[in-house]
Amino acid sequence: MNQKELSVAAIRSMCIDVVNKAKSGHPGMALGSAPILYTLWTRHLVADPKDPTWFNRDRFVLSAGHASSLLYTMLHVSGYNVSMDDLKAFRQLGSLTPGHPEFKHTCGVDATSGPLGQGIAQAVGMAMAERAVAHQYPQGKVLCNHYTYVLCGDGCLQEGLSQEAISLAGHQKLNKLILIYDSNAVTLDGGLDLSFSENVKNRFKASEWNVLEVMDGNDVDAIDAALAKAKQSKSKPTLIIVHTVIGYGSEKQGTCKVHGNPLGEEDGAKAKAFYGFNYPAFTIPQEVYDEFKNSFAKRGIEAHKAYDAKVNEWKVAHPGAAKKFERALSGDVSSYFKKAPKFNENADSTRVSSGKALNELYNKIPFLMGGSADVAGSVMTHIKDGVDFTPKTPKGRNVNWGIREFEMASAQNGMLLHGGLKTYVGCFLVFSDYMKSAIRMAALSKLPAIYLFSHDTIAVGEDGPTHQPIEHLAMLRSIPNMNVIRPCDVNETYAAWEIALRSKETPTALILSRQGLPLLGSKYSEVFKGAYVIDKEEKHIDATIVATGSEVSLACEAKKLLKTEGIDVRVVSMPSWFDFEKQPKEYQKSVFGVSKDKVFAVEMLSSFGWYKYADHVMSVDSFGTSAPAKEAIKAYGFTAENVASFVKKGLAE
Repeated sequence: MNQKELSVAAIRSMCIDVVNKAKSGHPGMALGSAPILYTLWTRHLVADPKDPTWFNRDRFVLSAGHASSLLYTMLHVSGYNVSMDDLKAFRQLGSLTPGHPEFKHTCGVDATSGPLGQGIAQAVGMAMAERAVAHQYPQGKVLCNHYTYVLCGDGCLQEGLSQEAISLAGHQKLNKLILIYDSNAVTLDGGLDLSFSENVKNRFKASEWNVLEVMDGNDVDAIDAALAKAKQSKSKPTLIIVHTVIGYGSEKQGTCKVHGNPLGEEDGAKAKAFYGFNYPAFTIPQEVYDEFKNSFAKRGIEAHKAYDAKVNEWKVAHPGAAKKFERALSGDVSSYFKKAPKFNENADSTRVSSGKALNELYNKIPFLMGGSADVAGSVMTHIKDGVDFTPKTPKGRNVNWGIREFEMASAQNGMLLHGGLKTYVGCFLVFSDYMKSAIRMAALSKLPAIYLFSHDTIAVGEDGPTHQPIEHLAMLRSIPNMNVIRPCDVNETYAAWEIALRSKETPTALILSRQGLPLLGSKYSEVFKGAYVIDKEEKHIDATIVATGSEVSLACEAKKLLKTEGIDVRVVSMPSWFDFEKQPKEYQKSVFGVSKDKVFAVEMLSSFGWYKYADHVMSVDSFGTSAPAKEAIKAYGFTAENVASFVKKGLAE
């Protein structure tokens, strides 16, 4: 047995042991793909196990995250902080080796993955960020010049998201993106032919990709040659199709029975014998560690050292750009917010206010980058005199995502995982449904993604119930580590942008109106608390109306009507539940000022969730209707008179 055969056998055997001990996992792809990752790690991938977050490392994404036992084994043998004990604790409570890879949880994992297709989609964002950062600085390739590799399986390519990602990558000519496809022709339920018969080669070629093919997934030299050729591409991303055998070496190899079930001791022993690997369980021969130390680790450490020397020289030559680069890497935007803006009169919709804020911030923050899903003129993400990000103008920071909402959100995750940028994406609120899984991934990965969602209620009007969001705020608010801000006027909108950009580990959704809204008595600094008194009672509090967005001005109008009837009401603007719930309990109580039975919530969306704050909720719990906005709003009862009646009725109960 030569060295490469020993190393591949050791990797495969470790995957068998890891899954067997856990009594759960997915050994099939891990065993089939082991030669692929062995080749990538020992001959191509540039990264430093001593500094896993080194900025200019090659990125690797395991899109088929269920094969995590293979990734953890690779990290272990390569010298990352993944110990043998960590491998033995695979899939156990509190371990560093969870069932699917998690960013910031396991050393060396570049992206959270597992929901199929999202790894590919995030990798497209990484490749976009690599190109963008390299062109935003003088001699920027000194700072950022690396490859993005992805390993996917049949399941990833069946997800609709994968085609959005493939299409965008081809259009953007992301030549430093290399997708390796483990083609084993088996899925969980059986053979791939049960559900899939397309010509993958032609699909990728039609999307402007290079396509290479390796017929024998155990042929390390053929895989090596394909990777070397892929790296030479000048104008297209590359797909490498590698034909493998799922569960290679198992009695059940080539069948769905080995996809997601441990081999067990008997079959595991037979597989190891087939590999010629005669070592006890959980054993990596020293020669294997040495090979990775002298190939992968040595290459990465030397590259890192050379990089640091070049960057230090670059910083001396470009001190101004160096400051910008350091801020971009840290995500620090504090220096761009000197003082709160002041507004005298304004009747803009909050989407228009957001667009004005974005244009100002875009000109201030040189590493702010984003765009919308073909609705820049509606969500107001158009940048005046902005340059589009294209293969011909890679310096551009305005991204035309096309009608690819899911990929837009996933790619934003990839851009943030890569680092060096602040990002935003936009579309109509109702289409956040398309993006939900990627938004959840951002929250799980602790990425400060920014979403601009306009057309926020039944006030969308004539487009009707298909375009009028109802349950969407409840959905977004339900996601852990997700900040949802619905500003009521221009002042709150600008504050919301500052909150979003200052965030380091929490994604933020700005919920923006289509209709114009008056400037109220809003307080910029108070928005950071999530909720505050925007219209105080005159003498004593009979009730409190709490509202968000356009309904805050409606509540203020109702307050005036109630005052004529001797009812003294406080109005609370509550742009962010998330920020409000981080405040001390004393503050929360002081804002409402009355017991829960005298709190009235008003929002033109689902009532779901509001009852934790108020016993009385005026909401929309049915789908909308097609009508001019004013008529639709009136038809659902959102007038000052009806709000006043709602409060009076509640107080009389």
